[in-house]
This record gives sequence, structure tokens and C-alpha cells, in this order.
Amino acid sequence: MISPLAYVHPEAVIGEGCEIGPFCYIDKNVMIGKNNRLMNSVTVLYGSRIGEGNTFFPGAVIGAIPQDLKFKGEETTAEVGNNNIIRENVTINRGTAAKGKTVVGSNNLLMEGMHVAHDVLVGNGCIIGNSTKLAGEVVVDDFAIISASVLVHQFCHIGSYVMVGGGTRTGQDVPPYTMAAREPVSYCGLNLVGLRRRGFSAELIDRIHNTYRLLYQRGKLREECINEIRETVEMSPEIQYIIDFVTASKRGIIK
Repeated sequence: MISPLAYVHPEAVIGEGCEIGPFCYIDKNVMIGKNNRLMNSVTVLYGSRIGEGNTFFPGAVIGAIPQDLKFKGEETTAEVGNNNIIRENVTINRGTAAKGKTVVGSNNLLMEGMHVAHDVLVGNGCIIGNSTKLAGEVVVDDFAIISASVLVHQFCHIGSYVMVGGGTRTGQDVPPYTMAAREPVSYCGLNLVGLRRRGFSAELIDRIHNTYRLLYQRGKLREECINEIRETVEMSPEIQYIIDFVTASKRGIIK
């Protein structure tokens, strides 16, 4: 159902079962899959690609050009997966030539007033709070929880199953399974509540804890800590993920 008070460009592709409310604006070169609900006053601009079963609340703007002065009108996209809840006044910008696309995965909750900048990659199952801002090329891995009014610096990487406390300014990478809070933002232990809720066994949580105990040893180089982890902690995909995350970090991990 498309409201007669909505504008849908004749070249836009709209899937079956979509509900498009009054005062929505759907631009050309837009593809919207099946069973999406766009409440009133949702704007979907050039280059947007939307999957199935999403709900967009009033004032959401998808696919606006990047807030990057280097952008010269390249053909880029803003992509949203399936079954997301996009609350009021959320903005998701298109990509730039750097990566070509901004991506929000599936089954995420993006709360009121948050911003997803150009070339950001948000995984699946994430919860991102009111007024949080993700700067350009930030990566948020699956099942991360970022509280309200968090500022995430350009190029930062937020690991899976992370919990970032409200009101923090995050200028370094936050490694997986951890909590980050305080000012300046710092490592606050494991996200134990989140890990238990997600079905992590006590034995696995203990190994993750030992990994971070070794990683955050005082007076040792990061490479020494990684080598000690490899030698003393039983390897699993979760432990290898931590090692790979830390090794690949360009901005460094939080202290």
C-alpha cells in the first residue's frame, strides 16, 4: 500500500507487501524489497538498497550523499539488510569512492537520532542507542551494543558482543567480548551478561577472560602478549578472532 500523499519515483523498484506512508519520498535508483514498512515522512534517496521486512519510523533518511568534501558524485550505495528497526530521524549516508557502499546488516535496532556515516559497516544483531554517531568507515561487528550518545571516531572497529557505555568518546578499537566505558574510554572487563545471554559456556568465557588477562599485562609489548596467548590458551574460533582483531588494529585497542 502506497499512500497517495507519498512520492515514489517511477523508476524506483518497490517489492510486494510494502507499506509506504504519507509524505514519504522515494527517489530514483532505489530498490526496496518485500514487506517493508515506511511510516510517514521517511526519505529514501538515490542509491539506496533495502532488503525485506524492515520498519522505518518517521524522519529516517536513507541514502543521503556523504558528509565528505572529497565526494564527487561517484555511483555509491547505502544498503540495509532484512528485519531492521530504524527509529525516528536515523540517517544512513551513501558510501564514497573509498569503499563504494555503506552497509547495515540484518536484525539491528538503530535508535532515534543516530547517524551512520559514509562507508560504515554495521553487522547483524546490533543495538545502537539514541543519538550515537558512527563516523566514516567505522566497522561494527555482529551483536555489538552501543549505548546512547556515543561518538565513534572515523576508522574505528567495534568488535562482536561488545558493550559500549553511554556518553563515551571512542577513538580506538574496542576488542570483541569486552565492555568499554569511562572518560577517556577504557577496557572495563568482559561483557559477561551479554556473553551469558548469548549462550557462551562458562569454560569458553573463562578462556576469553584468560586471553584478555594476558593481553592487558603491564610492561609487555603487544606482540609478546599475543605470543603468550598462542602458547598458553587453548585455541578456538573466539580466541583466534581476538588475536586477529588485535593484530589487524590500525588505531590501537582501548587501554
